[in-house]
Amino acid sequence: MSDAVITVENLSKRYTIRHKRNGDDGLRHAIHNLATAPLRWLRNQRSAIRNQQSALLQTTSDVRHPTSDLSTLTRDHGPPTTDHRPLTSDLRPPSSEDFWALEDVSFEVRPGEVVGIIGRNGAGKSTLLKILSRITEPTAGRVRIGGRVASLLEVGTGFHPELTGRENIFVNGAILGMTRQEIKAKFDEIVDFAEVEKFLDTPVKYYSSGMYVRLAFAVAAHLEPEILIIDEVLAVGDVVFQKKCIGKMQSVAESGRTVLFVSHNMQTVTALTDRAILLQSGRVVSMGASAEVVAQYLGAQVSGDGLYEHTAGGIHPEITRVQLHISGPGNVQQFGKPMTVDIEITTPEPIPNAAVSFQVLTSSHQPVLHVLNLDQEVPMLRSPGVHRLSCTFPKLRLYPGHYHLTFYFGASEPRRVFQAPNQICPFEVAVLDEARDFYWYPNNALYVEDVEWTVKALGVSAGVAA
Repeated sequence: MSDAVITVENLSKRYTIRHKRNGDDGLRHAIHNLATAPLRWLRNQRSAIRNQQSALLQTTSDVRHPTSDLSTLTRDHGPPTTDHRPLTSDLRPPSSEDFWALEDVSFEVRPGEVVGIIGRNGAGKSTLLKILSRITEPTAGRVRIGGRVASLLEVGTGFHPELTGRENIFVNGAILGMTRQEIKAKFDEIVDFAEVEKFLDTPVKYYSSGMYVRLAFAVAAHLEPEILIIDEVLAVGDVVFQKKCIGKMQSVAESGRTVLFVSHNMQTVTALTDRAILLQSGRVVSMGASAEVVAQYLGAQVSGDGLYEHTAGGIHPEITRVQLHISGPGNVQQFGKPMTVDIEITTPEPIPNAAVSFQVLTSSHQPVLHVLNLDQEVPMLRSPGVHRLSCTFPKLRLYPGHYHLTFYFGASEPRRVFQAPNQICPFEVAVLDEARDFYWYPNNALYVEDVEWTVKALGVSAGVAA
């Protein structure tokens, strides 16, 4: 028998999406439908009576003149109907359709595991967590959960807006099956973590979203559930509180409890979780070690394959190929790891004083790095033919994000410009195996320099005991 604390078997969830038909006009259409409903009902009743009379007359006629093929009668006339919509209505789009938020999802989570659930918006992550939290019923499949579950899925979940912060702490503890004494033992720790002591006796409907999340997370994390489920709601808090929450989740996991964590911050996912599940269009497309699954997900987000190719015309010197050799799978370069840029140049003539350079730019086209090679520094292109230049970054320390390359190829003395390929070889930089990757947040920097710190004690200040 499996010792999994969460078992999900062939889980599916279907929603019905309703559409406005062509010709529907919002509120005006709804009011018109409501006002004319009695008349439509009366017309339908009259039509039903007429159809029954016609069917009776047709039956009498068939008895007098029996047909040899009963199927012909059924095919020609069919059953009576009261649907007198115009024929053109069949050409209108359906008023609703089925949408499968989850399809045939299966996985297991063992006690003490920290599992990340990742995917693009609409992949089914939040729906899955709502089912595991018993907020939403599945359409098909089965979920088995062994232990108390504390969930933090969205601002407002689990708290009664009219109750104070203090009252909500005790209500949530009772829901988790804790006694009043057990809640009291954790009360001060919860309040201290949430930093809402001044507002503890204020109804939570007056809390800001940040205060609400701080208290909700503190309650969920400190009341010792066997399973802690956290959605992207932590993004509401400030950076300092996010770090505080991640540290708490790590201590929860180290205590042997299970954590399911959804986030769009891939550095946080790889830092916090052991395994990751990648959802796409409601299906599990990958499951395994967090760094590998995150790299697969990030690589799929980058359009292009890190390769630029151009067919030489044979008349002018040209860059015919640029290829990135990066440290991770897909187009994902791991922070602090080597990266090489190979450049092939085809020239029909020697080029004295050749110059080749490229820039690394962010997704918003902001230059971050500029790399330049001149012939007098490293000789190149001094004979006709195809030449390969390789530029290696021993430790590429670009801040996590999306990047691409822009090239310049020319010569100096006399100055000539041969080619300038622009916005090529897109790639992603991610922190996947650094011990401190949960400190990395988007837009904090562009480049991280490798430095050396020194610390020196200068003695004991006056008034400070040794």
